[in-house]
Amino acid sequence: MTARPLSSRTWWKTGLGLVFTAIMLFPVYWMVNVSLTPTSELRQTNWFPAHPTLEGFDAALAQQLPALGTSLAIGAGCVLLTIVIAAPAGYALAILNLRGGRALNFLLLVAQMIPAVVMAMGFYAIYVRLGMLNTVWGLIIADSTIAVPFGVLLYTTFMAGIPKELIQAARVDGAGAWGTFTKIILPVSRNSTLTVSLFAFLWAWSDFIFASTLSRSSEYVPITLGIYQYIGNNTTQWNAIMATAVVASLPAAILLVVAQRYVAAGVTAGAVKD
Repeated sequence: MTARPLSSRTWWKTGLGLVFTAIMLFPVYWMVNVSLTPTSELRQTNWFPAHPTLEGFDAALAQQLPALGTSLAIGAGCVLLTIVIAAPAGYALAILNLRGGRALNFLLLVAQMIPAVVMAMGFYAIYVRLGMLNTVWGLIIADSTIAVPFGVLLYTTFMAGIPKELIQAARVDGAGAWGTFTKIILPVSRNSTLTVSLFAFLWAWSDFIFASTLSRSSEYVPITLGIYQYIGNNTTQWNAIMATAVVASLPAAILLVVAQRYVAAGVTAGAVKD
């Protein structure tokens, strides 16, 4: 019996994939559509703006540019703090065989399951006593508590798969534990570092719960809180609101496209051993 051509067996899968992709991307399309629609036509249901305008983007950049800068600062700080903590911790768990390592890994998994709103309430009680409410550093530390457990687990998984010969060769050359980490382990772990950095930045960039709880009355608010306050003050300027959402989505989209292959390598690192 002659087998059917591959194309005849998979065309419906391709079509189904296109349908699901269109459904998932429709909110993005509608967001861009509304951002280009003039205020006078917002009450009309147009699949494409009849008279596209950039007035929404002008308003968004004029009113939300400081919030975008704040989010970039928080994201960069979260990435730096996460790498500084997670990389040495993963090295210690994977290479130095610390006592109680399994228990610590279990605690890290449990920490990722704690709802962010519960952590936000705890941070609020602590920050009130320390005077850290409404500060950028307060948000950086809070956002890092989500990224650090993920980073430690990823680094541990990857570093455990590094050939032992590299570590032994470094020790034969006289490198200590810190020298082996900085000169051998960390450069080899580039893909994992990029993956952890990307996820840490995205978590900090998209955070709303910590921002609304710990920095609501601050002069410097992240873009997520800026959009929330913007909606409350300008409920008729939906083109400006959607334009702000488009602008806020660009950094995350660009980072995902640029770092896609590194993220794939970083996430699967250590999954298969020779």
